[in-house]
Amino acid sequence: MNTDHQPTFTHIGHSTAEDWHALMAHYHDHVSRLPDRIMAHMRLMAGDFGGFPVDRLTHSLQTATLACRDGRDEEYVVCALLHDLGDLLGSFNHPDFAAVVLQPFVSEANHWMVKHHGIFQGYYFFHHLGLDKDMRDEHRDSPYFKQTAEFCALYDGAAFNPDLESMPLEAFEPMLRRVFSKPKGTGVYARMQPNGQ
Repeated sequence: MNTDHQPTFTHIGHSTAEDWHALMAHYHDHVSRLPDRIMAHMRLMAGDFGGFPVDRLTHSLQTATLACRDGRDEEYVVCALLHDLGDLLGSFNHPDFAAVVLQPFVSEANHWMVKHHGIFQGYYFFHHLGLDKDMRDEHRDSPYFKQTAEFCALYDGAAFNPDLESMPLEAFEPMLRRVFSKPKGTGVYARMQPNGQ
């Protein structure tokens, strides 16, 4: 692959195969550093309490720690760690934000759990805001309803405890890197693997 070639097109429709060979080298390098960017973004959540008893990073770490201590597999634990990844940028749709980032790398069940955890977490507080706490029931027929309800009851809902000692972010880094090492094929860009892998 020629990485010395510098594309010069000004409209993508004028790009060439040689351009794309060069661009894919950059793309694969960029993709390989996704875990680094996720770790950096997670650190931005430190100190941001939003009025809660613990800051957003601590909540995420506690959620992942509880899942890890309960023997959940690596992919599930990474989903627990990143379930609120969108809090800083997706204030009105943070579950969707996290789910989109995770989707190419996790099972359908875990993706669904992250995508819908907000409405399931609402079971515990929506009534205080004049909303229907049973809103999650619209998903009662989903095969992932029980898993998502359990996630909120056991881990997400229980992770606001200033006295709960959680594992540090760095402890989750190896499993995050493994989960994000190779897409499972979801999405058109996930098909563009180096050497056709």
